Amino acid sequence: MRTVLFVIMALVLFVSCDNETTRVETNVNPNDREVTVKDLLQVSAYTYLYVSEKDQEYWIAVSRMEAKKGDVYHFSRSMEMKDFHSKDLDRTFEKVLFVGDLSKDPIPADQGQVATMPHESIKHVASKKEVSVERREGTTPIADIYANRAQYENQVVRVVGQVTKVNSGIMGRNWIHLQDGTSDGDNFDLTITTNDLVNVGETVEFEGKIFLKKDFGAGYSYEVIMEEASVKTNATL
Repeated sequence: MRTVLFVIMALVLFVSCDNETTRVETNVNPNDREVTVKDLLQVSAYTYLYVSEKDQEYWIAVSRMEAKKGDVYHFSRSMEMKDFHSKDLDRTFEKVLFVGDLSKDPIPADQGQVATMPHESIKHVASKKEVSVERREGTTPIADIYANRAQYENQVVRVVGQVTKVNSGIMGRNWIHLQDGTSDGDNFDLTITTNDLVNVGETVEFEGKIFLKKDFGAGYSYEVIMEEASVKTNATL
């Protein structure tokens, strides 16, 4: 009798554990990729990780972070850049994946379903919107930034405008397009990279550093771009 009870209890425990395993697995994003760090390179804005995934080895890039060899990470969202040239390293990578959701834990099933975002994700042919934004003290019109770009290079400035396009989680950042109704010739749309989240149609004040002739490789270059930006106020007018 004791033997029968032991077998029954063992079966119940086995089924319980099996159900728990199934429950955990189904909560993991089907695009989850597990990688192990084999080497790394640190630059001003990025951390480049040389990783292994099963029988593959390749480079990924994320916003600068602390990491070490042997660390295990997960991700599900990335954008492949071929022949990417890093000015900081003076090195061209044959291929590098810019990862937007690197995590120590498996990526949850409800956190996106896109494994690779196409290059078109950050290409943006701006169309001029009917935007009228009230100037705020301490902000600089977009037209003035373009017209006097050399003056603003490497300077921290504030701008206020309406968000016309958002691409999230690309190269570890969010890419925002802002217009304020001003223009310098055909220049009326300012690209901003930030870790903050905003929505299309919102009127937002950003503070960030202006960079000129920024080339991310693979045809993604900007004559003027604001980086390292953060939202200072956020109110739809």
